[in-house]
Amino acid sequence: MGTSRLRDAVAVCLAAVGVAALAAPTAEAGPRGGVPCPEGSPADVTCTGGQLADGTPYRFVVPDRWNGVMIVDLDFVSRPAEEPLTAELTARGYAVGGTTRDVTGWRIAEAIDNQASALGRFEEAVGRPRWAVASGRSMGGFVSAGAAQVHPDVFDAAVPFCGGLGGAVGQWNQKLDTVFTLKNLLFPDSTLPVTEIPSDTDHATARWRSALASAQETPAGRARIALAAAIGQLPGWGLDADGTATPMPDPGDADAVQEGMYLALAGGAQPYIGQAMSSRRSIETLAGGNPSWNTGVDYARQFASASPEQRRTVREMYSRAGLDVHADLGALSRAPRIRADAAAVAYLEKGIVFDGDLEIPVLTVNPIGDQISTVAQQQSYGAAARAAGKAALLRQSYVRAVGHCGFTPGEQVAAITAMTQRLTTGRWSGSATPESLNHLAGRAGEAPGRYVHHRPPVFNRPYLG
Repeated sequence: MGTSRLRDAVAVCLAAVGVAALAAPTAEAGPRGGVPCPEGSPADVTCTGGQLADGTPYRFVVPDRWNGVMIVDLDFVSRPAEEPLTAELTARGYAVGGTTRDVTGWRIAEAIDNQASALGRFEEAVGRPRWAVASGRSMGGFVSAGAAQVHPDVFDAAVPFCGGLGGAVGQWNQKLDTVFTLKNLLFPDSTLPVTEIPSDTDHATARWRSALASAQETPAGRARIALAAAIGQLPGWGLDADGTATPMPDPGDADAVQEGMYLALAGGAQPYIGQAMSSRRSIETLAGGNPSWNTGVDYARQFASASPEQRRTVREMYSRAGLDVHADLGALSRAPRIRADAAAVAYLEKGIVFDGDLEIPVLTVNPIGDQISTVAQQQSYGAAARAAGKAALLRQSYVRAVGHCGFTPGEQVAAITAMTQRLTTGRWSGSATPESLNHLAGRAGEAPGRYVHHRPPVFNRPYLG
């Protein structure tokens, strides 16, 4: 029996006899050889930190009354010391720490290993936590799910928030589908890039956003934007240009759903099309080529698999524009396909393909209106776990929120608390239901209610290697 499973077994035994599994940490409360805490850090904490072999800094914050749980986050060092989430977690007895993506970037395999290395440095300075939980948002969520798969002997659980859980290859194939559709139906004669992104990604993004804004002013443009978003499984809900959250569209309001699709593509400070330029450029540079392909992809099938409200919206927009959606899907089927570089695919596979073979509990959390980490990617992760026979170790949750990683501190605390309960008792026992998570968010001082029951669509581009 592995260390994590042994701890689960001990926890179950303790719970059975009424003993609190988190009574006291196995390590002393204050780090030995600590470092000064940054200005703005929570009160009644001590800090330890340093630098990993590749130059990545790490830091951990430990409350004086530590409950023995350590949260390890890819982006901890990069965030302000006064971040409300850190204050809320340490006030509840959690130790919090981790690294930064600034050194590794899209070298995901190295970032995953760094989480384990940083935790090892903490244990050398302080001692072993009772429970070590990998967590984080966005790339941090992606990396925490990777840490659960690669280092189940180091971590006891993972709580990935808004991570691209379709895996590196799958999620970038999905993004290729969207941009390929836009280019071929709206801008076939332009030099707007789909792959081989130029080094000036800000300029490439600005060109794409300008082109999409112009297309959105015409009936034909709105129809084809809607089709591309449906094929790419984007939400029909987005942020205004200034980053303001828009109301969740009525599924029957085709104009509102189409506007949401456009905003998911081009609205807010972190639009889908911007990541499709900047991150793809980084990945292509690291991988030495293009790791995405659409050879053999049937876009008519992908459209048929879109949500009912998105299919209705596309048909309505096409009818108003006097266009034939089947003719456009036929044009897509004849468009020259993009082939991947085999070596680049192999590089991207290392960081990471999710195989579903979980050994520790995982609780995923995702906004239903997230344009970067789409809910269909969460479905892919769950499907892989079910196929591997590990569904019992996984719970997936959704928040009624728009934009990438649009969580409140209380919603994040709720998920961490639910995982702590799972580790303590060895059972989920309803702790990760929307009702329970909303209750826990309310106990964190926020009006509960944004965790919802949600059934995401089946991911169009699953990739298991």
